[in-house]
Amino acid sequence: QLLEAKASLSLAKTQHTLQLQQAKAQINNMVPKKQFEQLQNTLREEQCKTQQLQESLQQQAEQTCRQLVRTQEEHEHLLQAAVEQAEGLEHSLRNAEAVLAERAAQLRDAQAQLSRNKLLIEELHGENRRFAMALQAAELKQKSMEEKNQLLEEQASALKQLIGKITPASLS
Repeated sequence: QLLEAKASLSLAKTQHTLQLQQAKAQINNMVPKKQFEQLQNTLREEQCKTQQLQESLQQQAEQTCRQLVRTQEEHEHLLQAAVEQAEGLEHSLRNAEAVLAERAAQLRDAQAQLSRNKLLIEELHGENRRFAMALQAAELKQKSMEEKNQLLEEQASALKQLIGKITPASLS
C-alpha cells in the first residue's frame, strides 16, 4: 500500500509539474487572462488535491507502520510461547527418557534375577531328585534291615524256645 501510495504521489507530482509547465507555456504564449485564472484555479485545486493525497498517504503509511509493529510484536510473543513450549516438551521428553532408561535397567536386573532364580530352581530340582533317590534307597535299606531284624528276632525266639527246652532236660 505504501509503495502504491508513493507511486500515486509521484504520478500526481509529475502531472502537477506538467500542468505547471503547460500553464507557464500558455502564459508565455500570451494566454488570455480568464483562461490564465482558470489555469491558476486548476493549479491550486491540483495542489490542494496533491496536499490531501500526501496527507492521506502519510496517514496510511503511519497506520501501516503501527500495524506492522503490532503484528511483529504478536509474532514475537507467539514465537516466544512456542519456544517455551518446545523447551517444556524437550524437558518432559528428557525426563521420560530417564524414567524409561531406569525402568529398562530395573527390567534387565529383574530378568537377570529371574535367570539366576531359574538356575537355582533347576539345581534344587536336581538335588530333590537325588534326595528322593537317596530316600528311596534308605527306605529300601530300612525295609531290608527290618526284614533282617524280623528274621533275627524269629531266630532269637526259636533259640530261646530251644534253650528253654534244652535247659530243663540238661538239668534233669
